[in-house]
Amino acid sequence: MTVKVGISACVLGEKVRYDGGHKASTFCLQQLAPLVEYVPVCPEIAIGMTAPRPAIRLQLDDEHNVHLVQSNNTSIDHTDKMLAFSQKKLPQLAHLSGYVVCAKSPSCGMERVKMFNANGDSLGKVGVGIFTRQLMQVYPWLPVEEDGRLFDPALKENFICRVFSCHDFQQTMCDGFSVGKLVAFHSRYKFLVMAHSPVAYRQLGRLVAQAKLFSPEELQQRYLLELMQALKNIASRKLHSNVLQHLQGFMKNLLTAKAKQELSELIHRYRQGFVPLLAPITLLQHHLSEHPNEYVSAQRYFSPYPENLGLRA
Repeated sequence: MTVKVGISACVLGEKVRYDGGHKASTFCLQQLAPLVEYVPVCPEIAIGMTAPRPAIRLQLDDEHNVHLVQSNNTSIDHTDKMLAFSQKKLPQLAHLSGYVVCAKSPSCGMERVKMFNANGDSLGKVGVGIFTRQLMQVYPWLPVEEDGRLFDPALKENFICRVFSCHDFQQTMCDGFSVGKLVAFHSRYKFLVMAHSPVAYRQLGRLVAQAKLFSPEELQQRYLLELMQALKNIASRKLHSNVLQHLQGFMKNLLTAKAKQELSELIHRYRQGFVPLLAPITLLQHHLSEHPNEYVSAQRYFSPYPENLGLRA
């Protein structure tokens, strides 16, 4: 089943911004588009605004409530309309595996959105877009990222990893949750989680081991949330090297001394930054083809997302 990703309509190139323009993302339109099905949303157009239109902003009242108001006339308040739209729209988005939002937008920004007080004074970049705030509250496990942050290779790779991992979990459980399915899924994801967070690796292991202490619904929701939180940590070269060494350990009695030395040196060179992650992974997979190990070969760590995205090169 196709991976479904929510996206701010302007990031797809639709001319729905306040100035009549768009914020088309080359990565989303060219690299990611062939691999996912987008669900475009523009909350501002959805509540009846036009394009172009007067700018809007986040405003904090004296009781610390956040309002969505028109910048040139703050008596025009769109908050209730936006919250009503969010309440109606969000239940329709439960099938999504990720969401790309427009940075800095008072409706869609994920973080660092400008906030003002009632006198028009800037309070700094401390806000979250009204719609996106509701989205993240309703779906705390959903991978959400801003278009601008996708220019950072590490953040982009991390987001894509979370999207395809989330989709894999959803597909695994689509015809019903079971502890058996969870155990099998967790077994495949152990080393990917370890690369992002050794602490979470142990915590998720304990959660699966204590599965009988939870209701199926609670266990499913808790596991997915903790998995997504774990994968949100950026996997460092040090952590990747640790995982590679663990995987190498499964072959210690199968490889020749020369082959083991070659693999160890390549992992070390990766850790020092001289070669990309793809180099030791490719060599490991070569050895696996000659010395099959079903458990190791099944690890999602080797292919957490489609290879043609080129994120590990």
